Amino acid sequence: MDSFSTAALLVAGFLFRTSSSHSATECYSANGEDYRGRQNQTSLRGGLPCLYWNETLQHPYNTLKFPNGERGLGPHNYCRNPDGDVGPWCYVDDHEDGVYWKYCDVPTCRMPGNLGCFMDTGDPPTLTGSSETSNRLTIERCISYCRERRYQLAGMEAGYACFCGNHLDHSLHGQSPSTECNHVCFGDHTQPCGGDGRIVIFDTRVGSCGGNYTSPSGVLYSPDYPDRYGPGRVCYWTIQVHGATAILFDFTIFDVPDWADMVELLDGYTNQVVARFDGGNPPGNTVNVTTDFAILYFYSDRTNEARGFAVRYQALKSAGGSFVGQPTEEEPEEDSSATDPESEPESDLEATTEWSNDSLSQNSNQVLYVITSTPSEVDRKVPAWTVYAMAALLTLVVIATVTKFLLHVVMRSTAYPTLEAPDTCGQNVASDPWVILYRPSTISFFKKKLKSHQGDLSPLVGH
Repeated sequence: MDSFSTAALLVAGFLFRTSSSHSATECYSANGEDYRGRQNQTSLRGGLPCLYWNETLQHPYNTLKFPNGERGLGPHNYCRNPDGDVGPWCYVDDHEDGVYWKYCDVPTCRMPGNLGCFMDTGDPPTLTGSSETSNRLTIERCISYCRERRYQLAGMEAGYACFCGNHLDHSLHGQSPSTECNHVCFGDHTQPCGGDGRIVIFDTRVGSCGGNYTSPSGVLYSPDYPDRYGPGRVCYWTIQVHGATAILFDFTIFDVPDWADMVELLDGYTNQVVARFDGGNPPGNTVNVTTDFAILYFYSDRTNEARGFAVRYQALKSAGGSFVGQPTEEEPEEDSSATDPESEPESDLEATTEWSNDSLSQNSNQVLYVITSTPSEVDRKVPAWTVYAMAALLTLVVIATVTKFLLHVVMRSTAYPTLEAPDTCGQNVASDPWVILYRPSTISFFKKKLKSHQGDLSPLVGH
């Protein structure tokens, strides 16, 4: 690849990570705990101003408790979610009702795949497919329930109700602020599961184990996301954007602590590994796959579970390394497990879903690195000191084995003297019988030669 193309990819990667003017979302978690935006009031329209985190020392969350910017806190008054609640919030001035904090309605803090909060009057219902109720409901449990039944949409309401469907009529069910869908899920109190008369709707591709994508940009999640991924998962996602010269990948969330679990990016044509990440090697930079076909591979062993990952991708044109144009109304290819073969979503749903999958973020300021050619194999060179240590250990084992063998031969060939009894004891061993003399009070044992016994008295009769 020439220097001009490399420079163009660097510029494109920089814009991909840092441009805020083209971003549609600033969150990739279901509850907005990763929000690092600058909204400083509870609502953009008539909301209450937030208090500064360094001036709320009387409350549990402040810069005195988190002085180094932990959980996004600092000398500012931006909405944050430091306690893992169902959404970003901030402290406000005390009111007559004693409320000193409120949730923030942040339009840009909606993870891709979350289509929004909608009114549900029940007549007609927002989603008309299968439904269930559960006191263990989570976002992923509902999504999995609908995906298994080949629905494209999953909705959660009131914390315990799950609804499925393929169509969403915006004219009958208007959109509501996100703060009206902040009822906690009964199965996970850190996740929002709708509200009373309000339903939060997700694309059922969220958290799927694999899928096929052709959109110029999108977001992929680890299996079972936003729940923890399970053990023994092996998943593939294909990303093929015809006409692209490269595809950029940026991991906005990466929580894979186990070294045995891994995420790989492969060249789709050669299946050669471009980059590999695990608990000991997390992604630190944007990865550039210089082809129009890439594969994302995930593997987890049978022991640990974790939050997983969220990765966004963007295809690049050949002309100057610019971004491929905004996606059309065509829906990216669906995962076969989430496609209804008998019905297609309406155009408004397609646009909404496409927007959710093409949402980008720029929360990271790390430097881009460019892989200009696909390596044939990941570098597995063993350090020289390791080779020398193994050779020395092998030599010691051989020496110990030979020494043991020689000692064994010497011990077997050595004749040891045997102990001989004194002459006085050895003369009568085979010829002298034992005689027992019985008396009323005792029994005595002694050696006596029968030939020296005088008379014919019985040896058992005392005299």
